[in-house]
Amino acid sequence: MQSSTTYHGLSPVSGEPIRVAVSDGVITNVEPAPEHSESRWISPGWIDLQVNGYAGVDYNSPTTPIEEIARSIEAQRKSGVTRLLPTVITGDLDQMAACFANLVVAKQSMSEIAGFHVEGPWISPDDGPRGAHPIEHVRPASVDDFEKLQEAAEGQIRLLTLAPESPGALELIEHAVDSGVTVSIGHTGASTQQIDDAVSAGVTMSTHLGNGAHATLNKNDSYILRQMAEDKLYAGLIVDGIHLTADFVRIAVRTKGLARSVLVTDAVAPAGCAPGPHRLGSLNVELFADGRVQLANGRLAGSSLTMDRAVANVMKFAGISLEHAVRMASVNAARAIGLDERSGFLEVGDPAEFVFFELDDAGDLRVL
Repeated sequence: MQSSTTYHGLSPVSGEPIRVAVSDGVITNVEPAPEHSESRWISPGWIDLQVNGYAGVDYNSPTTPIEEIARSIEAQRKSGVTRLLPTVITGDLDQMAACFANLVVAKQSMSEIAGFHVEGPWISPDDGPRGAHPIEHVRPASVDDFEKLQEAAEGQIRLLTLAPESPGALELIEHAVDSGVTVSIGHTGASTQQIDDAVSAGVTMSTHLGNGAHATLNKNDSYILRQMAEDKLYAGLIVDGIHLTADFVRIAVRTKGLARSVLVTDAVAPAGCAPGPHRLGSLNVELFADGRVQLANGRLAGSSLTMDRAVANVMKFAGISLEHAVRMASVNAARAIGLDERSGFLEVGDPAEFVFFELDDAGDLRVL
């Protein structure tokens, strides 16, 4: 006979108290609990599809100790993240493969790791779209190169970010999609036609939409506008008030719809650390008191955002409800990468992964 545990909290959907019964790690019943007086909210665990590092721990180093990766993930749990995709960015291909091999070992004992995200090296070499990715390692898209990384990751790369204009990109998109990998557009200067061709080949997402872009764009025809207008694309958004303005977030959420907007942090190793100079792989970066992470040339290099702040921020920036904000951090993220066991919102059969939190009248959120 299986034992059952019951959890109580306020539903972000109804705003009323509910009880959630769990048996063997799975939700078995959800029902109103009007007799309970609750101040805490209950949500499905939050998922971060783009994490380069956290708490001083760099996922882009093949020598990062496994126990340090575990420490960084435990630190992220305090911000409500119960699943994440450690992200390896553009670098020497052998070193990228070694990073994935190291992360595979970590994943064996860390259920929070839902797979991996490879961001580059098949991106635009241009200043602006390339972001902080090192230009010397940017290269044309290649199925063979991708398979080298996927082999090192033991087939656990779930998300691939590339630029559609990279030579060989369409072939790689089709190959990756056929193997069950979600492909996302990012760090691109693609034309409208190149974006349309990528969508036809199977691309279904935009990586940190609005970032990794030229400083000046055509107001009537740009790769950002085309991605916004394409209904088939989920959109990852870094809602820290630094990468995107509140107006951009509001427009993006309205344009993509509440079902296809996804919160990501794009956190890097200095996230969760004290302001000051830090190392990011081979790069020197500065973490400022306002949360900005910059290279010496002023270019942003990831973020120090946490998912609890992202949830609170998107409610304020986009004027959306708590329900929709936590959906962007949970259900939408799961659906974007085909994480089928996490596609419901506190529904029977879903894994028992919850976040409990308080929300004050000012809209500030505190994970319990």
